Amino acid sequence: MTDTTTSPATPPLAATLGEIATRHPGAPAVLEAFGLDYCCGGDATLADAAAAAGVDAHEVVAALADLGDDAPEPWAHLGPAELVDHLEATHHRHLDAELPRLGALLDKVVGVHGARHRELADVQRCFEELRAELEPHLVKEERILFPMVRELATATSAPAFHCGTLRNPISQMLREHGRAGELLAELRDRTGDFTPPPDACASFTALYDGLGALELDTHLHVHKENHVLFPAVLELEHRLGGA
Repeated sequence: MTDTTTSPATPPLAATLGEIATRHPGAPAVLEAFGLDYCCGGDATLADAAAAAGVDAHEVVAALADLGDDAPEPWAHLGPAELVDHLEATHHRHLDAELPRLGALLDKVVGVHGARHRELADVQRCFEELRAELEPHLVKEERILFPMVRELATATSAPAFHCGTLRNPISQMLREHGRAGELLAELRDRTGDFTPPPDACASFTALYDGLGALELDTHLHVHKENHVLFPAVLELEHRLGGA
């Protein structure tokens, strides 16, 4: 039987992972630790996601309860225009810096360790696919979708966008988020959960640490868009008379 009780500190098993991740600053790290996908899979309930992952949902609830009282992140209360500003300043700029840095570091590590660690070839291929997915994605958001979101946020009626409803570009962004999530999962698998081998040098260790941090930041980035920004944009467009 599904637990539908509510508590400020203990989310119900019926709450979605997306709701839980927004509810408390520490919740994403807890969900990550249990291998629960709160970004692309954030529409699943805690009970269903835990069952699919083979973890005890009550252990997850207990770990979340240890965080203390709920204190939603400040970004959870931002309007659409302010939220796209936050996304660009926080996550987009982070990726702008980290993707080239990690790419250069990966080239260095492959050059030194690639002959002994053949898995690095797959790590490099997967990272390059992820980078090729994310970099044009950021450009499309900054040059196309986000300017339309800002226009919508100041409109008194639904603007006539070239794409029709914003549901169309948002659907494309969701598909691209899904692909990025698949590549991040593959990257985690190829690196053994970002665990460097015993003979890893400082650069090798820094690479795997950086890839793990990239995963964490991208998961949170995607969560903010999928479960906070996009629903708010579509609700606002509908309220202004759009499709």
